[in-house]
Amino acid sequence: MAEQKIMNRWLAVVGAIIIQLCLGAIYAWSVFTKPLVDAGWTKTQTQAVFAAGLALFAIVMVIAGRLMPKLGPRKLAIAGGVVLGLGYFLAGLFGGTNFWLVFIFVGIVGGSGIGLAYVVPIAVGMRWFPDKKGLITGLAVAGFGFGALLWVKLAGTWGNLIAVYGLSKTFSIYGIIFFLAVLIGSIWMTFPPKEWKPDGWVPTEAEKKVDDVKYQLKSNQMLKTPQFYMIWLTFVFGAGAGLMSIGLMKLFPMQALMEAGISEAAASGIAGTAMAVFFSLANGLGRIAWGALSDKLGRKTSIVIMMLTQGIFVILFQWIAGIPALLYIGAALIGFNFGGNFSLFPTITADTFGTKYIGQNYGWIFLAYGVGGIFGPILGGKLGDMGNFPLAFIICGVLCIVAAGIISRVKPPKHEVE
Repeated sequence: MAEQKIMNRWLAVVGAIIIQLCLGAIYAWSVFTKPLVDAGWTKTQTQAVFAAGLALFAIVMVIAGRLMPKLGPRKLAIAGGVVLGLGYFLAGLFGGTNFWLVFIFVGIVGGSGIGLAYVVPIAVGMRWFPDKKGLITGLAVAGFGFGALLWVKLAGTWGNLIAVYGLSKTFSIYGIIFFLAVLIGSIWMTFPPKEWKPDGWVPTEAEKKVDDVKYQLKSNQMLKTPQFYMIWLTFVFGAGAGLMSIGLMKLFPMQALMEAGISEAAASGIAGTAMAVFFSLANGLGRIAWGALSDKLGRKTSIVIMMLTQGIFVILFQWIAGIPALLYIGAALIGFNFGGNFSLFPTITADTFGTKYIGQNYGWIFLAYGVGGIFGPILGGKLGDMGNFPLAFIICGVLCIVAAGIISRVKPPKHEVE
């Protein structure tokens, strides 16, 4: 009887990707920034909505981690879909181009919905795939990166939703789609039975330790370790650089391309392609590739390499954004490394503090993403309004290099849990 109740574990990956495609809507925000600036918004206001969404995403994720043992992963995912869908739907119904209403419905409500659902596919995937934590976590969050491509293109050149229906109706259409799709994906968001293991899997000594009850730290214990703050700060710098780049991936290249003599219409198309195609595709692929690579190299080594190269790419971006071919390459490289954050930080959290409380623990680690989501985009917007985009890229690039040094010194906690 017990065997009949165990589903095919790959269905959990299918459900995870469907859910994450919708949650990736936050990365599609750049498709709305130009029409909103044309409607009278400042660049800083466009980044404020983005930053609010990222902050609520991270804050609510801590709450979601605590709710998961009570509600279960399926109900938590459904709740996230309802809140996310409602936020976008109401933004379309009442908001339109009103800054404060869009800020509340897309930034605060929509961001909260993403935070509720995001931790579910990660926790479920790790339970079903103890033998492939890095790869499966990468696959589980890949949809988040690919979602940006889908929603940007549907609103733009593929579906022309903004051109045909306007901003308000586009927000509402997205809200309905997000609700229905997350509802479908949540069908497979269940944990495997207790003590279940994949057929033929023989864990290594390191894998046994990660799952050993003696080495499982609860959140209050984790927060007392220096390892938590080192991992957290590294994530702040890596997330801040990537999110600043996302927020400016349309505005800054357009300015650089136009300064190079390219028309506004052509510059808009080139910059849009850099974000919607090159950055977004590489962002999704980076989640899978870095996750799989970390299964071979180890999480810490992978993060060091990722942060070092990201620092270099972000600094160089200011000089290559005005050349279309180099812009595409730069957007892809930054997107590829940025995507790696979302497969490497959940797994280094599990490897360092254990898998039993990963839902709660990763919520605290993920607050770093919210902090990075505030300072990165706001820094970029403020310096953009001051006419100094390049300085934002230099600051964030240097911080990534510093982060590589911080994470290189992380070691597992010495004490065991009674």
